[in-house]
Amino acid sequence: MKETLHRIKVFFQSAGFKKYAKRFGFLILGLIALLLIACGGLSIYFNRNKAEIIAKVNTKINNNINGKFHIGDFQYKFLTGFPNFTLALKDVEIKDNQWEKHKHTLLKAQEIEVRLNIISLLQKEINIHKVLINDAQIYIYKAADGYSNSNIFKPKKKKTPENKEKPETTIDQIDLNNVRFTINNQVGHKLFDFAVASLKSKVDYDDDNWQTDLFLDTQINSLAFNTVHGSFAKQKRLKGTLKVAYSSEKQKIDVKTDGLKIGTDSFDIVAFFNIAKNNSLFGINIGTTILWQNASNLLSGNISSKLNRFNIKKPIDVNCDIKGDLNAAGDPRIVVQAIIKDNELSIPDGQLNDCNFKGIFTNNFKPKEGFTDANSAVILTRFSATYQNIPLKIPQLSINNLEKPIATGTVSSDFDVDKLNEISNEKWIQFTEGHATANLNFQFDIVDLYINKPKFLGNVNITNTSFHFIPKNVHAEKVSVQLEFTQQALLIKKIAYKHKKNTIFMEGKIDNFLNLYYDAPESMVVNWKIYCPNLDIKQFLGAIATSQKRKSNMKNRKPTISSHLRDVIEKCSVVIGIKADKMNYNKLTATNTTATVQMLNSKLVIKNGFLQTSGGNIAFNAEISPSGKNFAFGSTAQVNRVDIASFLRSFNNFGIKSFTPNNIHGKLTSNANVTGLMNRNGELITNSTHGSLNFTVTQGALVNFEPIMKVGKYAFPFRDVKNITFSDLSGDFKLRGEMVDVNKLTISSSVLNLDAKGVYSFGRGTNLALTIPLRNSKDDAKLATKAERDAVREKGIILRLVAYDDNGKMKIKRGKKEK
Repeated sequence: MKETLHRIKVFFQSAGFKKYAKRFGFLILGLIALLLIACGGLSIYFNRNKAEIIAKVNTKINNNINGKFHIGDFQYKFLTGFPNFTLALKDVEIKDNQWEKHKHTLLKAQEIEVRLNIISLLQKEINIHKVLINDAQIYIYKAADGYSNSNIFKPKKKKTPENKEKPETTIDQIDLNNVRFTINNQVGHKLFDFAVASLKSKVDYDDDNWQTDLFLDTQINSLAFNTVHGSFAKQKRLKGTLKVAYSSEKQKIDVKTDGLKIGTDSFDIVAFFNIAKNNSLFGINIGTTILWQNASNLLSGNISSKLNRFNIKKPIDVNCDIKGDLNAAGDPRIVVQAIIKDNELSIPDGQLNDCNFKGIFTNNFKPKEGFTDANSAVILTRFSATYQNIPLKIPQLSINNLEKPIATGTVSSDFDVDKLNEISNEKWIQFTEGHATANLNFQFDIVDLYINKPKFLGNVNITNTSFHFIPKNVHAEKVSVQLEFTQQALLIKKIAYKHKKNTIFMEGKIDNFLNLYYDAPESMVVNWKIYCPNLDIKQFLGAIATSQKRKSNMKNRKPTISSHLRDVIEKCSVVIGIKADKMNYNKLTATNTTATVQMLNSKLVIKNGFLQTSGGNIAFNAEISPSGKNFAFGSTAQVNRVDIASFLRSFNNFGIKSFTPNNIHGKLTSNANVTGLMNRNGELITNSTHGSLNFTVTQGALVNFEPIMKVGKYAFPFRDVKNITFSDLSGDFKLRGEMVDVNKLTISSSVLNLDAKGVYSFGRGTNLALTIPLRNSKDDAKLATKAERDAVREKGIILRLVAYDDNGKMKIKRGKKEK
């Protein structure tokens, strides 16, 4: 290694190497001197022929324009662009002949550098090798009447056999630096405005055709195909290389680029532009993988303002196809297609997870109806997602007319019902088990991008669900429901409801459901048919308890589907046709019960009620509504030959303590019109009743009734006052809380006859007049007619007594009732 280095060192120090190195150095100096002499010669040539060169350039340009061309100064740039001859044109302006009318200068540049071919120049020809435009403004204007300042360029003359071989002046290379390029098309309301930082293009010619790889670095100030709707890619930086080709025969420019940067994203673009006089069609196809927000911000304001209300978390594959006419007014045809896989979609109404679908946007949904928002549509196909853990599948969803959007489609779902708990923030209903399937055709408006008034046709099946309805504290177990939505009504089928002792089978119908649900829920009537093998009235009353008060923090929030459903439930009317084989209320047991029940808000109205109990039957009407912590009720009833003892036991003797059901026997027939209060357990609140009551007891008997026994102790010591049978027991009462006005009480018995009138109190204040004939009435029942019994009723001595209250104890004295 050392030996090799030594040999190299010796070679460089040899006389032979130094001799050749000296000659090479002279050669280089000679070339430099020759270059300087040539450039100096060109400079001398320019200075001597400047006027002629300027005149020729001026003539060359003016021969090709209809307007005014102005150059502030010419300069020759020494050595720049060698071996070409480089001229710098200072303060260049090109104006068309109608500049005074529209005031838009076609070209205004501080400097245009032109490199001329030296050989052509020496032959007195102008052949432009390269043009560099620095610090300039290019403004192409097209007026509403079709006139354009770009018409300044005269059309090329057709080649003749004489000049066919003579090449035309061409520009091989164009560079732009810091150039503002604007196209303002008033005919089509289009505005394209670019701040070009750098543009470099080297053109390859093939006769009249040419192609180039154009490098572009520009800021997009406006890319508006319709200035009314705003610009695409506004204020985005565009950078990349475009392959551009021009066909003279087709008068068409084709553009293709891969990986073009717009903002921070890359795009593959294929485009064409027809530039013939009668053909200005264009097409742009853009493909990319991009984030939703980035893509939305590249679109015009009328589109992005809507799309920005949505978001897709992960990048999506997008293809945008734009076709139109540069001279036509309005928007071009726009079709955007996107593929979404395993993504998250945020919408104004919530978030959809595990989202998969193909989306298409078009602004020409119905051909020949124009490229407008009213004729625009969004179409989703093969849509699948989960909404708050509820799976949704939509084969196709169409959103038509983006001015007043209407969405239509078919949705199916299959899920466990307890997942519905996650939808409502109000927690007014809680599901614990069950399964649901749904197959529905839907239609809904979109107002301010929110789903509004969705309507459904189809069916929903729910099996074995259990839930707690919190506002009314109702718990249901193992409920199955079939819902069928039709144009005319909502049909509710085959509900099996189990709650404690109650098993209820229900079917329902809501006429005009689709219209009333949103617009007039207070006019909605739910018609139910209910069959109960065994009905516990106390548990049934729990369903009309006052709802828990809702929090008021929802004032400024948009109603959700859940909150609207609760509003409808609270506002609608419910009409129930009830049939029960067996019914229980306290100690009352009835069979063959029928009634029509109407629920209005929290009021329960019972009409045409009928039941069999205690050996007889009862027909009744009633109203029950919450009143504070209790229920207020009003009822009219006709009692027909019920066993009086059993009937009184069923109602806890109506709070009467002076006798018990064991004291009386017989068949009761009664008419009552009564109001009062019941507690939440369905128990009658003592002394709350008001109204009227009349009754008749047949086959009656009074056993061990203390007030009569007290009278009989000294008045009828030899009569059996412990076991009294009645041929007549009837009364007419007015109820006033704890007071009872006894308008008439008639007792015709085996011991005595008695008439009573006055006031009886369940508490304090009894003042009752008793009229008692002393004759023995034991044999009166043997008389054949009531007229005969009435004729002998008051014969003999008559005892007049007063039953009165003395410090809470019932006492008897002789005399008449005090007022």
